[in-house]
Amino acid sequence: MSSFSEDDAFEAAAVPLSQQAMARPDMEYLKDLNSPQREAVETLDGPVLMLAGAGTGKTKALTARIAHLQSMRRAGENDILAVTFTNKAAREMAKRVRSMMPWPIAGVKWLGTFHSISARVLRHHAELIGLKSSFTILDTDDQIRLLKQIIEAAEIDIKRWPARMLAGIIDDWKNRAFTPSNVPVAESGAFDHKGVELYAEYQRRLRVLNAVDFGDILLHTVTIFQENADVLERWRRTFKYILVDEYQDTNVAQYLWLRLLADGHKNICCVGDDDQSIYGWRGAEVGNILRFEKDFPGAHVVRLEENYRSTPHILAAASGVIAANKGRLGKTLFTSRTDGEKVRLIGHWDGEEEARWIGEEVEAMQRGTRGMSPIGLDDMAILVRASHQMRAFEDRFLTIGLPYRVIGGPRFYERMEIRDVMAYFRLAVSPEDDLAFERIVNTPKRGLGDKAVQTIQRTARSNGVSLVEGARLVCQGKLLGGRGLKELTILVAGLDRWHGQVRAEADTHVELAEMILDESGYTGFWQNDKTPEAPGRLENLKELVKALENFENLQGFLEHVSLIMDNETEEQGEKVSIMTLHAAKGLEFPAVFLPGWEDGLFPSQRSMDESGMKGLEEERRLAYVGITRAEEICTVSFAANRRVYGQWQSAMPSRFIDELPQDHVEVLTPPGLYGGGYGAAGMSASASPAMAGMVGSDLHEKAHKADVYNSPGWKRLQSRSQNRGMSMPSEARNMTIDMDAVSAFTEGERVFHQKFGYGEVMGIEGDKLVIEFDKAGSKHVVARFIVSADKADDVPF
Repeated sequence: MSSFSEDDAFEAAAVPLSQQAMARPDMEYLKDLNSPQREAVETLDGPVLMLAGAGTGKTKALTARIAHLQSMRRAGENDILAVTFTNKAAREMAKRVRSMMPWPIAGVKWLGTFHSISARVLRHHAELIGLKSSFTILDTDDQIRLLKQIIEAAEIDIKRWPARMLAGIIDDWKNRAFTPSNVPVAESGAFDHKGVELYAEYQRRLRVLNAVDFGDILLHTVTIFQENADVLERWRRTFKYILVDEYQDTNVAQYLWLRLLADGHKNICCVGDDDQSIYGWRGAEVGNILRFEKDFPGAHVVRLEENYRSTPHILAAASGVIAANKGRLGKTLFTSRTDGEKVRLIGHWDGEEEARWIGEEVEAMQRGTRGMSPIGLDDMAILVRASHQMRAFEDRFLTIGLPYRVIGGPRFYERMEIRDVMAYFRLAVSPEDDLAFERIVNTPKRGLGDKAVQTIQRTARSNGVSLVEGARLVCQGKLLGGRGLKELTILVAGLDRWHGQVRAEADTHVELAEMILDESGYTGFWQNDKTPEAPGRLENLKELVKALENFENLQGFLEHVSLIMDNETEEQGEKVSIMTLHAAKGLEFPAVFLPGWEDGLFPSQRSMDESGMKGLEEERRLAYVGITRAEEICTVSFAANRRVYGQWQSAMPSRFIDELPQDHVEVLTPPGLYGGGYGAAGMSASASPAMAGMVGSDLHEKAHKADVYNSPGWKRLQSRSQNRGMSMPSEARNMTIDMDAVSAFTEGERVFHQKFGYGEVMGIEGDKLVIEFDKAGSKHVVARFIVSADKADDVPF
């Protein structure tokens, strides 16, 4: 039976009369909203889609809607489910709601991320899927270790079939709400045809450990809702109104979770931007937002298009790029501003030159020597497509002494000493956590070598108990000798004592944490360590204990860390931010640099090869996100040559550059850089054809044709590239792409490729075909490497 009852604390509560009497009739939170925002806020009944472009005040509208629901007495603090993707966004939303309300409130009780809300629900019903409510949430490191054990037990070559590969496959299945029993037959060949079997064993082991991984939190909740109609109905009654932020980033499991809860009353308001769906690589389905009106017939769609962030030129550039996407609902950003600089475009000879120029620009902007007011370093960002691009900027900034920070580096809770102590904490809460025990059994050193650990494991397995219980049996039977036995006995006694204090709540969790650090010998271990890193590690342990003060108990803290894994310690001094475009989503800066806009790098060739047109459209959305991060100044740059993984490569400018509207772009490249002028504005037909092909839609298309590769301008570039030991693009060497070619194939035709096998032609671009292969997925292939399926038997191998 479920532990859920109608009397639980999370049941809906009416708004107290005293609060109703204090409600202000003027509703101040509505006064600063524009007409579409107010429409979205005041449409309370039925499904609502708030299609909110970048910088259009979606958070303001979303929080105002929550405030309006309560002010109009449609819902109390417990009746609203508000879901976000990050805890930072949840905290910001809660803060804004409290500031808007006409009476002091604690906030919306069910406001958080998909996973934090689901974890709370899951703890109410854990027994329905064979878990205890005290289950542990495994982090990635422990997940990999467990999968490695399972792979080795199945006698599979771990080097050829690594645990991280299996983890990725299982995570993808869970994102799409597949349990081991309903993985599609078409995917049964994953991981050497043993993926499904290992997935099932992994889930079994997790239940034995009383643990879940990140993907399970949603998957288990969806399963409970699907298999227990009474439970689902009770939660539907609890959540009278549902609000979802960043709906375009939902995956299949999150989509099902929302549909199940909303299909009763259908009072769901989703806020999102299909043009900013950039997380397909981690399971996000842009189709969720595109089909909202089909999922919820009669849905009210409100478009927020007035941008409060960027200049007109920046918005026009972003709109010009994203307009090329076919899979979108459509909207046009505008602003009441009339000032601002055009988007700046500049080409460089190589990546190092690009980094040098950006470094000089950053210093010039900081000094205010570009005819504008000085801009602080914190107000500038460099957004790259791939992390390997960062090195050139780091090297350059170190050389000139320019302070910078790399966003997305190692995080606080991923540090070794923190992970060790967290394992101790986990065992204090849940002694069945074998992975945590394996991490700390000999940390610090207790004289327990590999053989001793194997003895504990063997004893636990033969008796069908956890490793902690196995260690207890080893101690009782004196199956070890010397120091190892003595230290193991002390450790088991300590684990029993700490767990007992967690259950009895004899001490505060902060005092218990300090006790664990002291009695385990872990603090003393680092105090006696003489390496330069030891003082810093001790400071980190102090910071960890300090962080516990913000939580009611140890379990709540552990859950927070598992879900967040986010260190928010502020760095001193102003610094330029360097990050990937993916990491920049949700941020904004007065000045933004967008380097590396070259075909193959951006858009990513790998993304296009793996996902075809779908991948290209997501890359274009990423470009849109990058441009709209800029408030005042946006600079796009590219290089004719770039060192990638130690090899020089030449490239054509990104096709996205061609999509920038010329009237809103200023070309900064010095004339004659390549022996001929070029630019998106004011370019003449007499300019060097190859360089002209770098910008300007007509000429860039011609740059992919064979005649350009024979032009004087291109030969000059080729000569300079060869002199520096660089390779030309394969299209230039082999002249394989002809955009004017008439294909001998037709869309829908079955074809065969020697490497990828059979497939179907989905699109035709000159003599280049977009083919959906039966086993290899979508690929772009030159027509001459393809034969009709009925002629496959005639192909010589």
